[in-house]
Amino acid sequence: MLPSMWSRLTTDGPTPGSLADAGADADPEQVARTIVLRRLDSAPRTRHELATVLARRGVPADVIDRVLDRFTEVGLVDDAAFAHAWVMSRHSGRGLGRRVLQQELRRKGVAAELIEQACAHIDDEDERARAHEWALSRAVRMYRSEAAKPLATLQRRLAGQLARKGYSPGMSFEIARSVLGEVAAQTEELTE
Repeated sequence: MLPSMWSRLTTDGPTPGSLADAGADADPEQVARTIVLRRLDSAPRTRHELATVLARRGVPADVIDRVLDRFTEVGLVDDAAFAHAWVMSRHSGRGLGRRVLQQELRRKGVAAELIEQACAHIDDEDERARAHEWALSRAVRMYRSEAAKPLATLQRRLAGQLARKGYSPGMSFEIARSVLGEVAAQTEELTE
């Protein structure tokens, strides 16, 4: 029988890939560089995320600072570029509003001024247009599957979904009402 994942994680041995796992004669900086390169190979990361991983792996704080300073110097770790790309991707791809994007970046350890700079290109009109676009696609599916429910119920549900995506409550209700009205009108035209 294979050992479970839990039993492998709870053993008293060193964490695979950690400084202790590499042996007593391992160079801490080389171990840290290897860990950082492996993490960056799969996806861009913030400095805070990488520092957290290195600390968990037992790398000393002074080594973490030196290695991450060097990676920042050569441009492999760039929190400003990460924040900008994150905002662009999540706003256009997932339809997220500024509030949720700011929360996500704060959780990733991005500095407040970098978050503000990254979110600055999304103005109120862009945010409203993206919310409307997302709500319209969702409202069509919602109206088809739940058309027997009262329109007010559908509006509350859609407004709640928009609010969870980071849009203000006022904007969420306004767009939900507008979009569901459009979908209802188009559906009535098709059935006539």
